[in-house]
Amino acid sequence: MKTFSLKSQQIKKNWLLIDADKAVLGRLAVISANILRGKNKPEYTPNQDCGDNLIIINSDKIALTGKKLTDKIYYNHTGYPGGLKKTNVAKMKEKNKSSDIIKLAIKRMIPKGPLGRKQLSNCKIYNGPDHSHQAQNPTQLDISKLNKKNIFSK
Repeated sequence: MKTFSLKSQQIKKNWLLIDADKAVLGRLAVISANILRGKNKPEYTPNQDCGDNLIIINSDKIALTGKKLTDKIYYNHTGYPGGLKKTNVAKMKEKNKSSDIIKLAIKRMIPKGPLGRKQLSNCKIYNGPDHSHQAQNPTQLDISKLNKKNIFSK
């Protein structure tokens, strides 16, 4: 038995579209990270960028469970003494940075390094229902059909 390794000429990238309306953040990030890495394909190779291109729309309608809206804190350090900055999800949504919330969640689920940065660049996130990738004919992926817990319902 031989281990199959995908060559860069054999990679076929598709365009997928996910609607983040009422989607739970962590579950959306896991699904997105697996698509970007290519782990949903049978010919997955860890050292190649074999994942698909991903478009996420309606990022401003993302759902968080529990008290994460106010209690989840994002830290950033400027590099100077006393330069620790912090913000929470509610403040980021006020500033129309909801695409950054999803991007950070996905970024922390893919490997660090040049390949991870390349895979993350294949993800396009938009706040509203419109996107500029109509020419690529993206395939709609309904995450609510994968698992009923993927969509927040009260």
